[in-house]
Amino acid sequence: MVKRPSVKDVLQKYGAKLEGQVKTDKTNKVNYSREYVKFKGEMAPELTRYERWCKSLGNVVKLKISEKDKAEVEKHLTVAHLDVEPWQALTLSIMSFLGVFFLGILVSLAVILINGSLASFPVLFFILTIILAMFLFYFVKAYPERLANKWRLKASSQMVPAILYVVVYMRHTPNLERAIAFASEHLQYPLALDFKKVFYNIEVGKFSTIKESLDNYLETWRGYSTEFIEAFHLIESSLFEPDNSRRIATLEKALQVVLDGVYDKMLKFTHTVRSPLTNVYMLGVVLPTLGLALLPLASALIGEFLKFSHVFVLFNLIVPFLVFYLTDKILFLRPGGHGESDLLERNPLYPKYKSKAPYVKAFFICLPFFILGFLPLIFQYTPVPEMLGLERDYSFAQLGLGFLGEEMLFNFFETGQGPFGIGALILGMFIPLGLALFFIVAFKARTKELIIERENTKELELEFNNSLFQLGNRLGNGVPPELVFGKIAESSKGLKTEDFFRRVNYNVRQMGLGVEKAIFDPKRGAINYYPSNLIATSMRVLIESAKKGLKVAAVSLMSISEYVKNIQKITIRLRDMLAEIVSDMKSNMTFLAPLLSGVVVGLAAMITSILGKLNLTDFGKAGMASLGGFEGILGPDGIFQSVDMIPPYYLQIAVGIYLIQIIFILTGSLVTIDSGEDKLEKTNKTGKNLKRGMILYFVVALISTLALFILASFVLKGIG
Repeated sequence: MVKRPSVKDVLQKYGAKLEGQVKTDKTNKVNYSREYVKFKGEMAPELTRYERWCKSLGNVVKLKISEKDKAEVEKHLTVAHLDVEPWQALTLSIMSFLGVFFLGILVSLAVILINGSLASFPVLFFILTIILAMFLFYFVKAYPERLANKWRLKASSQMVPAILYVVVYMRHTPNLERAIAFASEHLQYPLALDFKKVFYNIEVGKFSTIKESLDNYLETWRGYSTEFIEAFHLIESSLFEPDNSRRIATLEKALQVVLDGVYDKMLKFTHTVRSPLTNVYMLGVVLPTLGLALLPLASALIGEFLKFSHVFVLFNLIVPFLVFYLTDKILFLRPGGHGESDLLERNPLYPKYKSKAPYVKAFFICLPFFILGFLPLIFQYTPVPEMLGLERDYSFAQLGLGFLGEEMLFNFFETGQGPFGIGALILGMFIPLGLALFFIVAFKARTKELIIERENTKELELEFNNSLFQLGNRLGNGVPPELVFGKIAESSKGLKTEDFFRRVNYNVRQMGLGVEKAIFDPKRGAINYYPSNLIATSMRVLIESAKKGLKVAAVSLMSISEYVKNIQKITIRLRDMLAEIVSDMKSNMTFLAPLLSGVVVGLAAMITSILGKLNLTDFGKAGMASLGGFEGILGPDGIFQSVDMIPPYYLQIAVGIYLIQIIFILTGSLVTIDSGEDKLEKTNKTGKNLKRGMILYFVVALISTLALFILASFVLKGIG
C-alpha cells in the first residue's frame, strides 16, 4: 500500500520549486492585496493639506528626535490616521518658524534700503513677525495632537449610535463579528473607519480574533472615554452568559453605561466652562471696547507714537486672535459623545448651501455701501471730484447746515492727515455695515431653506419616540414593514411624522421600492429630507432586525424607543444647564458690545471735535486770551496736538471690523458648545447675530455721533 503524502510533505516538495521560480528573495516591488488598497483608499482618499506640507517641507532635512517625543508624536499621528513620519512633523514646525522669521528680516531690510535710512526700520512689523514665527512653531509642532483630538471628538460623537447598533444587533444574534460589521456599515466617518480597521487587522494577521483586535483598538480610548471601553467589555461578557434574559440585561447595561458616561462628562463640562467663557468675554470684548474710549485722548497726547496701524494690529489682529485662541482651548474641553454630525450632504437642498452664487449676489448688493464708505478717500486722493466738477471738500454752511458751524464735511488737514470731519465719520460707518451685510445676505441665502428642513427634522425627532413605539406594536401584531408605514401615517395626521411615513409609504407602493431603498435611496429616500442620525439609526435597526422576524423587529424598536427617550432627557437637561451661559454670551455679543462700541465711536467724534476746535492754531489772539491758563496745554506747543490724533474715520472702521470678528468667533464657539460641530447651524446663527449686532452698532454709533457732535458744537459756539 502506497503511503499518502501529508500536507507538510507536499509543501516541502513544491516550496523549493516555487521559491526558485518566483525568487521571492529578490522581489523589489510589493503588490498589495485588493482589500488593503481598498482600505487605504477609505482611510485616506486624498492627502490632507497638512500631510502634503509634511511630505514637501518636512523632507527638507531629516531631524533626529528623542524616543520619548517620537513615541508621543507617533501616537497622535496614528490616532489622527495621518501618513506622516514623526521627524517630518517636527521638521515642518522648524521650517515654518525659519520661513516666517527670514521673511520678516527680508521685508524689514527692504524697507530700510528703499527709504535709505536705518531710522525707517519697521520695529512693530519685525516684532509681530517674530511673535508670528514663534507661534507657528509651537502651533505646527502641536498640530498632530490637535488633529488627534479633533478625530477623537468627531468619532466620540458617534459612540452612542455605535453601541446602540451593536447592542440591538446582538439582542437577536449574539455574534460580535457580525454586530461590529453591521455597525461599521451604517455608522458615519470616522468611527466606521475605525471599526473597519478592527477587521482589517485580523485579515492581515496582526490579531487572531476579533476580541484581540477590538481590545487593542479600545486602548486608544484609554484616558479619553472610559465609558466606551466599559460598554464594549460588557458587550463581550454578554457572549458568555448562559441565560438569554441575563445576556440581554448585560447588553442593555452596556448602553446605559455609555449614556451615563456621556451625561456625567457633559455635566462636568457645563460647570467648568462657565468661568472660562466669562473671562473670555471680559478680556476679549468688554475691556477692549471700554479701552477704545481712551484712544482719541491717547492719540492726541502721544500722537507721534500711536498710529492707526497700531490700533488696527491691536484690535483687528491681536485681540481677535487672543479671543479665538482662548475659545478654542475651551472647546477642546468639550467631551465627545453628545451632539450629532448630521446627514446634511444628502439633502436635495445641499447644493444651494455649497453654491458660491449667494456671495456674488451679496457683493453687488453691498457695493454701494463700500463706495459710500470710501467716499472721503475718493474725494481726497483720486481725480474723481475734478472729473465730476466738484470740490474736494464742503463746509456745513455750503451744504445748508450752518447751525453746525463752519467745519468741513471731510476735514483733511493741509498736511494730508485726516479725515477728521463728522461727515467722513458717518460715511465710514457704511464700511463695516456693508461688510456685515455681505455675510448676512450670503449666509441667509445659503441656509434659508435648509434651516427650515432642519427645524422640521428636529420636530420629527421629538415626535419620533412615540412613532417608534407604534411601529413596534404594529410589527408585533404581524403587520409587515411594507404596510406598517402607511398605517402609522394614517394614525399620526397633523404631525411631522406623518410626512416622513407617507414618503416611505409612497416609495414602497407607488415607486415599487423595497423598505430599505424607500428610506435610504440616495435619490428618492425619505431620510434625505429629514437628515437625522436618530431616525437613520432607528430605521437601520428596523430593517436589519426585520430579517430575523417581525417579533424581533418589534422588540428592537421598543428598546430603541426607550433609548431615544433617555437620549432626549439627557439632551434637554444639558441644554437647560447651558442655557444661562449661552443666553448671556449671546446678549453680550449682539447687544452690549455693539451698544458700547457705538457710544465709544460717538465719544471719539466729540473728543476729536472739541480738541480740534480748542487747538490754538485755529484761534486768534482773542481766542488765546479767552483760554487763560490753558494756553500752555492747548496751544501750538501744548500737549494736545489735533494734527497727530487718529482720525475717528479710521478708528470707527477698526471698531466695526473688530465687532464682526468677535461675532464670528463667539457664535462658532457657542454653537459648538451647544450642539457640537454643526456647519449649517453655525452659518445660520452667524448671519442672524451679525444682523442684530451690526445694525444696532450702526444705529447707536450714528445717533451718538450726531447727538454728541451737535452738543459739542453748541457748547463751543462762542469760542474762536
